[in-house]
Amino acid sequence: MGTTTFSGPVVSLNGFTGNTTGNITGNVTGNVTGNVTGDLTGRVFGTVATRSGPGAVPVTAGTVRLTTTGADALTLANGANGQLLTIVMVVDGGTGTLTPTTKTGFTSIDFDDVGDAVTLQYFTTLGWMIVANYGATVTP
Repeated sequence: MGTTTFSGPVVSLNGFTGNTTGNITGNVTGNVTGNVTGDLTGRVFGTVATRSGPGAVPVTAGTVRLTTTGADALTLANGANGQLLTIVMVVDGGTGTLTPTTKTGFTSIDFDDVGDAVTLQYFTTLGWMIVANYGATVTP
């Protein structure tokens, strides 16, 4: 494939496929699939998902809004290497106990009150690790 240089606003109805080398200045609206290598300047927004009641916490979003409906058992599958995930309790219907499949440094995390939040990072060799905790109860 040859090289193409764009100047001015660029809109694609079908998307772009392939590698992009060089600088992109401006806003990207839509989805970027693949790896970004280099510096990102500006704001990066991940998707927000919801988990209501017991079950699996989604690993496909950057943030999960948690609604508990009782003494909820929550699971968390393995993520992608380097992945960050924030879980925030938004509705308190009881304690939600999160037990990831693979983890280092803790056994489980209890979400007891609205506003309890944790940010986790996944590493292939270590599993999920707690990066930050606000109000949640961590069981070693």
